[in-house]
Amino acid sequence: MENSVKKKTQSDPPKIRDRDATRARLIEAVGTLLAREGFTGLGVNAVAREAGVDKVLIYRYFGGLPELIVAFGREGNFWPSIKELADGDVVAFGQLPLAEQLSRLGKNFMAAIRKRPLTQEILAWEMIERNELTAELETIRENTMVNFFEMFFRSADKGPDIAAMGAIIGAGISYLVSRGRKIRFYNGIDLDSESGWQRLEGAIDTMIRATFAEAGK
Repeated sequence: MENSVKKKTQSDPPKIRDRDATRARLIEAVGTLLAREGFTGLGVNAVAREAGVDKVLIYRYFGGLPELIVAFGREGNFWPSIKELADGDVVAFGQLPLAEQLSRLGKNFMAAIRKRPLTQEILAWEMIERNELTAELETIRENTMVNFFEMFFRSADKGPDIAAMGAIIGAGISYLVSRGRKIRFYNGIDLDSESGWQRLEGAIDTMIRATFAEAGK
């Protein structure tokens, strides 16, 4: 009898006891569902089923689905961090000339979005699905970029409108990266090749430096 009980215990699947591991699984499940089904497929039951846990843990660890979405936006590597956008060294980035900062920001943002297929899917879904969940992710994204500009470009109160330039460049990058998932060419630029993206990087650098050179005159 003792051997039988011991054997049964050993063959039972391990239960999730680690709170951090469970939180991570739930956050990952949100990303998986968003990429596969979009926001319409995101619900408490669906997330719990995808994570393989009881849905009560969503309320216990996060408070509810909206709070879990916020955690996904902040912890799920959904959006590049300020450090990532600043070449990995915030102090060194802050010492660069203004034009160089903005140029590197554009290039770093492009690289960050290109290596995040899930973020590309979410950006595409946001165009057609507007609800409280898309609004949460939008707020997180907007706060990150506003904080970045406040940190590095706050003193740039004269000359080119840095925030407006960043908005145009960021929007263009987001659109081209999302479009490149399905359509290869845009205005003759091959979005399926590294040479095409290098051309876009070069164009960002040229436009920014030309703008600041003209402003300097």
